[in-house]
This record gives sequence, structure tokens and C-alpha cells, in this order.
Amino acid sequence: IKLEMPTINLDREVTALATVPEVVETLESYAMTWQKLISTALEEQLKKVPQGDGPLAEVNLWRERNDTLSALAEQTKLPEVQKVLAILQEAESEHAGDLQIVLRDLRKRHVEALDNVKFLSTLERHLKNLTYGTGFHVVLDTIPSLMNALRMVWVISRHYNKDERMVPLMERIAWEISKRVYKVVDLHMLFKEDRAAAKKKIAEAKSTLEQWKKCYFAVRAQIETSGREQHWEFDQKRLFEKTDYMASICQDLYDILQVITEEFYNVFGPELKAVTGDPKRVDDLVRAVNGLTNPMEELTFDLFSIENAHDWKLIMEEFKEEVSVENVKQIFVQNLKDPPLYKNQPPVAGAIYWSRSLFYRIKHTIIRFQEVEGLLASERGKEVKQIYLQVAKRMKAYEDQKYNHWRDETEQILPLLLKNNLLTVSSVTEEPITTKESVCFIVNFSPVLQEIIIETKYMEQLGFPVPEIARYVALQEDKYLRYTNGLKNMLDRYHKLMETMNEAETKLLDDHIQELLRVFKSGHRRLKWNSLGIGDFIVQCTRAIRKFESLVHQIHNNSEDINNTLRFIESTNLFKFPLSKNGDELPKVKEFFEHVKCERAKDVTHMVRKYSTIPQLLMKVEGRVANTNSGKSPKLTSYYAYWENRIYQVLTQLIVKNLQAFNAAVLGNVPLFQTEAILSVSEIVLQPSASEIDKMAVQCIQDCVEVTKVIFDKEDEVITFSFYSDVSQNPLIIEQAVLITQNVHKLLVSLSKYLKQWKRYQLLWKLDKGIVMERLAAEKPACVTFDEQLQFYMKVAQEVTQQPLIKDEQCIRLQLAPLVYTVQENARGWVISLGKLLNESAREELFSLQEEIQVGVFSSCC
Repeated sequence: IKLEMPTINLDREVTALATVPEVVETLESYAMTWQKLISTALEEQLKKVPQGDGPLAEVNLWRERNDTLSALAEQTKLPEVQKVLAILQEAESEHAGDLQIVLRDLRKRHVEALDNVKFLSTLERHLKNLTYGTGFHVVLDTIPSLMNALRMVWVISRHYNKDERMVPLMERIAWEISKRVYKVVDLHMLFKEDRAAAKKKIAEAKSTLEQWKKCYFAVRAQIETSGREQHWEFDQKRLFEKTDYMASICQDLYDILQVITEEFYNVFGPELKAVTGDPKRVDDLVRAVNGLTNPMEELTFDLFSIENAHDWKLIMEEFKEEVSVENVKQIFVQNLKDPPLYKNQPPVAGAIYWSRSLFYRIKHTIIRFQEVEGLLASERGKEVKQIYLQVAKRMKAYEDQKYNHWRDETEQILPLLLKNNLLTVSSVTEEPITTKESVCFIVNFSPVLQEIIIETKYMEQLGFPVPEIARYVALQEDKYLRYTNGLKNMLDRYHKLMETMNEAETKLLDDHIQELLRVFKSGHRRLKWNSLGIGDFIVQCTRAIRKFESLVHQIHNNSEDINNTLRFIESTNLFKFPLSKNGDELPKVKEFFEHVKCERAKDVTHMVRKYSTIPQLLMKVEGRVANTNSGKSPKLTSYYAYWENRIYQVLTQLIVKNLQAFNAAVLGNVPLFQTEAILSVSEIVLQPSASEIDKMAVQCIQDCVEVTKVIFDKEDEVITFSFYSDVSQNPLIIEQAVLITQNVHKLLVSLSKYLKQWKRYQLLWKLDKGIVMERLAAEKPACVTFDEQLQFYMKVAQEVTQQPLIKDEQCIRLQLAPLVYTVQENARGWVISLGKLLNESAREELFSLQEEIQVGVFSSCC
């Protein structure tokens, strides 16, 4: 559209031209033409609508309007147009006002178009992805970004912040999303595709439709939370009614694919053919399943149209009902040989109950078919009815076969089961019982018999006639249950009691055990489940067990008393050390070992006193078992041997543990006793000597082992009964004794090595002072020599005062004070001797000097 410019000369001033009537009249003609042209252009633009249903059509509409109005607006800004307006205004022409009104409208519409193009351009990339993007994944990724971009337009734009603009745009976006789903979901091909790919496609389509609504509400929630933006209160029916309905249709299609794939095709494979042994029947099932989707593939209406919702609902109902029949048929065929059972249901009656429950399911389905007018009269309805009749016939044959087989087998096996003995024995021997595992009883009530009882009850509930013998046994169920529980409780008590006995006790009570087994004998030799007297047998066995149990408990009580005594003996501490006296002062070696010996003697006395109660306890057992009190009953020989061995083990453990504890104390870092380092006959030695300490340690160990020499009186005679010879030869004890001796010896050697450093002072006591002094006097040394010698010995005396007075070496504390004192005394002795010699030498020189002075004085006088 082009505005025609005036051809007259307008070079003069506006005020001058406005006074020329011819000029004004000519310009008014141009103004009228411009006004009409611009008004017509605006009307045409406002009448235009988007060319298409998608959102890009609206973007294109505003872009075209902006281009047109922009061209017109630019022409109105030309100098010629502006001068014409100025002249007409100066001339006060009425045409100037009319033209100004049209120009203001043009500017307004142009600004609106420009603003809308600017904001819609921010959406254009997302809208193109929505329209042309390959695959649903592009659309799914685009929708959240697009919705956020729409929010920005809503907040910032001056024209798209109103419902009348935003709702149509969003409606077009919803249409575009729906169009994508229309293109992809083709029912004529959907069920012919790979089922996994088809399910994926439908799932993505549904997700896309749902994403549209989900993102809308997410952004709406953000706007409401912010509290600063205008809320979205759009017409949700216009935006989501179509997409929601399409999403529900996609869910129906996905369910159809899921049912066909998971419930049918995945089951009707080689495994089912192998299990059923009927490949043809499985193939027939597959063909029937293939026919389930025929009504969908042959649709004559738009399934995504809400107007066709009723027709689609009927098709889905028919599919579900048909699937139900097919599903039941498939379940029946698949589980024929191993039907699923409810808890506690027997296998045969449970299988029949399962078959009937499936029958009632398909019967209910057929009844629902009948309620829908004309449904069974259709071709599909007739097919479903025929499937129902076939399956029902097979189910009835299945029930009859199961029942007849059970009835025949029950009549044959039940009399044999009733003739079983009450008990079975894992080990039966006529020889004397020697171990507690000799005999183990089991209640011999067959699980098959229990199963027949349960089957009989269920069969009667299902309306089947049962054999008379089976009915009789079933009526006796409470009695059998009472008998089996009584026998189990009685045997549990017996087995638990036998488990509490060790081998020695089992041998000790051999006669009593044999008597108890004689009571049990009729249970595994004579009594059957159809015998009388089962209850009396349980009572007799229980009474015999109770009597034997009382005897065992008394023996166990005595055994516990003996074990308490042995535990006391085993826990005795045979190395009780004395406590340190004051500060660093510890007991001396001899004092230490004497204390250990005295304390051990006290504990041994108490230990022997406790030990002397054991024979009395053993004689109590003899009285209960053999009715004698002699202590010499042959029946208790093995029992005595058992306790003798236990006592030996306890004494061995006592000595081993004490020696181990003493060895740990020897190697520990806590000193137990002290010894002294002294100078004896020119040698530095320990007091007591290392050999004496060695001997005391060895004797202490020997005394510990000799604790096992136990003495007690019997029948006024002193009988020596000692475990010493056995205990002392035990390798563990020998090993510990040798180890302690070696460790003590190593300690003493280590101390001796330490004392060798004191040998650097040995000249103090090994040299003869008299001879040394005589030689020194004969040499007549200078004072400097005396000074050096005196400084040396004084330094030695000072040096030894700085040496530690205590040396701790693991369990031994070495007192060095006596040695230090001796060295100091020797050094002082040398100092005294040198002092005397120096004094004598000085006196001699003094006297000599005095004589010389006197002689000189005399000579001078003469």
C-alpha cells in the first residue's frame, strides 16, 4: 500500500501556503485519500485470522500485520506527509483532524503488532520444535520450556496478559500436541507392529498429553507462590478436555497391548506347549488372542473424538469381557498339572476348588454379556459363548477325573495306613545302651493319612460322595490329633531328657533306660492307629518318663555340686603376690617367694577341704542308682572314671592357667620383688645371687605343680591319692614351667649385663693402696700430679651419685644404692690416702727447707 504524494510545489513556509485557498483545497483532497486508504488497510488487517489451527499460524498472522502496518507507518513519517498535516492544521481544515485520528489508530495498531511479534518470537523456537520435532522425546523436552516462556510473555507483554489473547494461543498449542498424537497412533497398524515398540509409542504419546497439563499447573503454582504476578485463571475445559480424553484413550490402548503381551503371548510359548503336551490347543489360544484386537483395527469412527466416547466404551467393555474368558481359559490350561492352592487346602480338593472358581469367573462374564442387549447375538458374542462352553466342559471333565482318582486311591491305601505302628525307631538294639544317641522315636502318623482326612472334609463340602472308611476316619480327626500331640509331647520330653545326659550318665543309668524302653516297646511293635489302648499307652509312657526324669534331675543336681567344687578349684589363684610396702620399696626375693608359698598353702587347705566333699556326692549317686553306700559299686565304675578324668582336666587347667599367669607377670612391666647389687670379694654381684633367685623361682613352680598331691582319709587309713604323676608329665605344664624358668634366667642375665658397666670403677678396689702410695712417694711427684689424682677420684665419687639408684627390669627391681655407696667409699679412701701422702711429702720438704734456712743463717753469722 503506497500513499500518493502531492504534485504541487510546497517549498514555501507553512503559514504562507496555508493562506492559499487553491493549495489548501488540493491538500485536503490528498488527506481524504490517505484517510480512506489507511482506514481500509486497518480494517482488512483486523479482519484477518490465523491461517491454520496451530500456534505458528498466530505468530505468522502478527508478523504479516506488523510488516503491513510498519510500511504504512513509515510512509506517514515522510516530510511531505508531515508538511501537508502542518499546512492543513495551520489552515484549520476539518480534514486535518480526521486524518490525525486515523494516524493515531495506525500507530496504536502498529505498536501492538510490533510488541506481539517481539514476544511471540521468543516462543517461536519452542513452537517449531512442537510442530516439526522428530519423536515424542523432543515434544516432551519442549513443553516445560515452552510453558515457562508463556509465563514470561504473560508477565511482561502488554497485550498477551489477557485471557482473550493467551487462552486461544494455548488452545492452539494443545491442538498441535493432539495433532502429533493423531499422526503417530494409527490403529490400523498399531497392533501389527512390534508390541514392545507399540507400547513405547503409546506410553510416550500419553506422557506428552499429560506433560502439557502437568507443566501448566506447575507454572500456575509458581505464579501463585510468587504473589507478584497475575494469576492464571484460564478456561481449563478449552485447554485440557481434549488432551485429557486422548490420554485416557492412550491408557486404554496401552492396557490392551499389556494384556495381550504379558497375559497371553508371553505365556503361550514353547514352555506351555511342553507342559500341557497339547501344542494344537495352545496354537488355537494364540489365534483367539489375535482376534481380540479386530474390533479396534476395524474402527469406523475417530476414537480420539469425545463425541464417540460411548462407542469406544462399548468396544473396551467387550474387549475386557472377552479377555476375561480368554484369560481364564489360559490360566486353566497353564496350571492344569500344578494348580495354585489356598493356604491349608489339600491338593485334590484344592485343585477342584480352583477349577470351580475359574468356572464361576467366566460364568459371571457370560451373565454380564447377557445383560448387554444384543451382545451375545453378535459374531464376537457367539465366539465368546462357544469358548465358554468348551472351557466349562473341560473343567467338568477335570473335576471328575480328579475326584475318581482320589476316591479309588483312598479306598485302597487308607486301610494300610491305619495298620501302621504308633512309633518308628531310628535305632533299636537288644544290646545294652551305651550312648545317648542309641534310640530316637518318631510319631508314625503318615502325612498321607492327615491329607486324606482333610481331603474328605473338603470333598463333602464340594458335594462329592466320599468312601465310608474315609468318612469314619475324618470323624475321628480330633482323637487322632489328640493322640499325635500326646505322643509328640511325650517323645519331646524323652528326647530332651536324653540330650541332657552325657555318656557317663547314660552308662550309669543303663538299667533304668532299658526299663523305660520296655515301656515304649508296645508303641513300635504292637499298637496300631486302629488299636484300642493308645491313650493308656501314652499315660504309661508319660509316667515312666516322669519317674526317670526325677532320677536324672537328682543326678544332675549332684553333678552340678561337683562341678561347682571343681570350678572353685580351677579358679584358685596359686600365685598371690605381696603388696609393695612404702613407695618404691618392694619385698625382697626371699620374702616374695615365702609370701607366695604361705598364701598358696592356705588356699590349698581350703581347696582340699572342698575337694573332700566329692566322694560324699558320688556315694549319694550310688545310693540312688545301685541302692548301696559302699563307694565300690561296679555299676558306677565308668561314672567314677568319668569324674576322675574331669578332676584330672580341672587340675591340669588349674596349673596351666596359674603358670601362664605367673609367666605373664614375669614378663610384665610391673616389678614384683627387689634384689640388691653389692660388691663382694672384688666382684659386683646380686644379693641374693642369680643362681639363688633361679632356684627360688624353680622351687615356686615345683610347689605349684605339687599342689596336685591331694591327701584325704578313708576308713581310718591314710590313703595317698595323687594326680601329681599325671599332671606333672603333661606337655603343656612342662612347657610352661620351662618357659618361666628361661624367662627368669634371661632377666637375671640382663641384669648381670647391666652391672658390667660398673666394672669401669673396679680399679678403685682391685689396686692395693699401700703399694700404689709407696711407688708414688718414691717418685716424689709434683703437686700438680697430686692435684690431678685427687681431682680424678673426687670426680668418680661425684659421678656415681648421679647414677639411678633403681633399675626395673620387668618383674625385678634392682636396688643400686649399696653399690653406689661402696664405690663412693672406695673413691673417698683413695682421696684420703693421697691426702696423707701429700701431707707427709709437704712436711718433709718443709723440714728440709727449715734446715737449709737455719744453716744459711749460721754461716752468715760466722
